[in-house]
Amino acid sequence: MNKLSFIMGTCSAFYLLIVSCNQTPGYYMASNFSQVKKTDAHFHYDTPDECYLKFADSLNFRILSPNVDTGEPLEEQLEITSALKKRHSGKLAFFGTFPVDHFGRPGFAEQTIAQIKRCMKAGASGIKIWKNIGMELKDSSGRYVMANDPAFDPVFRYMEINHIPVMAHLGEPKNCWLPMEEMTLENDRRYYKNHPEYHLFLHPEAPSYEDQLAARDHLLKKYPALKMIGAHLGSMEWSVDELAARLDRFPNFDVDMSARIGHLQYQSIANYGKVRNFMIKYQNRILYGTDGSVHGKGANFGIVSKGLHNRWYEQWLFLATDSVTPVNDLGRQKVKGLRLPKEVIDKLYYKNAKKYFTN
Repeated sequence: MNKLSFIMGTCSAFYLLIVSCNQTPGYYMASNFSQVKKTDAHFHYDTPDECYLKFADSLNFRILSPNVDTGEPLEEQLEITSALKKRHSGKLAFFGTFPVDHFGRPGFAEQTIAQIKRCMKAGASGIKIWKNIGMELKDSSGRYVMANDPAFDPVFRYMEINHIPVMAHLGEPKNCWLPMEEMTLENDRRYYKNHPEYHLFLHPEAPSYEDQLAARDHLLKKYPALKMIGAHLGSMEWSVDELAARLDRFPNFDVDMSARIGHLQYQSIANYGKVRNFMIKYQNRILYGTDGSVHGKGANFGIVSKGLHNRWYEQWLFLATDSVTPVNDLGRQKVKGLRLPKEVIDKLYYKNAKKYFTN
């Protein structure tokens, strides 16, 4: 038995959960998980090792991997994802990115556009911008630089004119501006405990939550032909009403649900019907994603692949079935799955991301 077969068998045995067994036309079951075509539209594939890509493919998953300006070498990220795309066309796509460490220097816009051109020539489907714009980047006077700063105008204009989609992680969960005891998810508490530099409740001098959204909204209004994916539910994870208002206002705006499904689950406990109806109404504007990642250094394939399977499967249960399962991020509260219709699941998981898997 090879290691992939062993992992698949282990994962199947691990999940002896109580799930709905009634096959109903128009809906998927838990057992359909590995049969349905799916895309993780926000997954950081940071290793040249192809084993995880093959594992994802065995579960009918494609991967959309954004490069990110987090301090990891951008050339290395671009080289890895570009090479993987060439070898696995149709199985992996990627978004390139650009650095901002030379912001304010002569030629910043021209150098940034040159980097975007390099990414697109290397096979990128679009460009990712990260929360360092708005939360870390400062100009020479010490002022925080927002995404709608005039210095970025030539960059966004270039991407709009050339029909280059943008994946934008601008802002953070609203929990970021709250004290630990008021945060709604354990995952957010863990993250900000480990990354106090991003816990803006501790940094009142930084731009506010409202400032972050206003800067992003300004871009959507100023560049109406620029297609933007708001990563992490567009940092409006706490309210499907807020999300709906932005999706109605900006037809060039889609969102992915990566790392924010727990927030949908939290809202569904109080108002199940509202969350379910939101997902159905905006089924053409939402992409499934996890913000998962794989790295090649010292990783244990068995442990990592089991973790991937568990996360993907648990979220399938929430979105596709009406299973009632305890959620760790909500203190093991039991959450009922949304049981979205097949046509909605197919869009969230596959069809809405299809445009980014170009040759």
